[in-house]
Amino acid sequence: MNIEQIQTISRSIKSGIEKVIIGKSENIDFILTAIFSGGHILLEDVPGTGKTMLAKSLARCVDGKFARIQFTPDLLPSDITGINFYDRAQNAFIFRPGPVFTNILLADEINRATPRTQSSLLEAMEEKQVTVDGETRTLPHPFFVIATQNPVETAGTFPLPEAQLDRFLMKISMGLPEFGDEMTILENFMNQNPLEDVESMCTTETLAQIIAQVRTVYVHPSIREYILHLVEQTRRHTKIALGVSPRGSLALMKAIQAYAAINGRDYAVPEDVKHLAVPVLAHRLMLSHSMTSSGSAAADIVRELLDTVTVPTEEWKK
Repeated sequence: MNIEQIQTISRSIKSGIEKVIIGKSENIDFILTAIFSGGHILLEDVPGTGKTMLAKSLARCVDGKFARIQFTPDLLPSDITGINFYDRAQNAFIFRPGPVFTNILLADEINRATPRTQSSLLEAMEEKQVTVDGETRTLPHPFFVIATQNPVETAGTFPLPEAQLDRFLMKISMGLPEFGDEMTILENFMNQNPLEDVESMCTTETLAQIIAQVRTVYVHPSIREYILHLVEQTRRHTKIALGVSPRGSLALMKAIQAYAAINGRDYAVPEDVKHLAVPVLAHRLMLSHSMTSSGSAAADIVRELLDTVTVPTEEWKK
């Protein structure tokens, strides 16, 4: 697996998704960046913007196991991870795997579950394993979570805690389509569901090879310093109560490696950092009490820091 092959596969997957999701090229690039770097993604937007359809389209393009969990207040942790039950025929306790034992997991409306249930995903997202009744079981590889939440309807919801948000590589918003794009959507769905025509472009074995190859993308020391200077400023900003953690620094570096590979490069450039800083870092910020807790405020601060932190100028190849 080389960089050219990764770029070819990413274009094939993107073209498959774009049969269903119209006018969201950048968001699809973000999704591919997350999955190629082995991370998870949180889609936050109002209902009807295509969050679930995007997740299903991706699952169709990747020939792997797909599972969906509709999060509700009465959902239990065991409904996600699985449960041990007593089998009289075998006279033993048998483990029944939950839907988390999959390759692509759609956690629909994740903020509708209780904090206890939400936390059952923490171990799975970070360590790619689950522990039930003291026994740890490894999840299939690769394992990728796409979670959705509605930021408008807050009744009966439980906001994700900072520890949970930090597990997501990116948080993005779909946004409403342009007039012309929405007209295309109406035409495409008028007689049939284009999702049914989406074919597999990549196996899970190939995806695992891509994730491994992405790690070899070269990140110049000056770009690593650029990332750390940017992160350091989030810890010093007067409007931020809690800045980006080292997990966030690693997430940004892994993301720019994957984004470079998608664009056919075996090395990262500062523009990759600029392009990915907001979706990778903004949701990790805890703003001070004097600031609104909206995601747009955090994104504005990250953009402000991008304008103030000095951009390195080097020869970025090895």
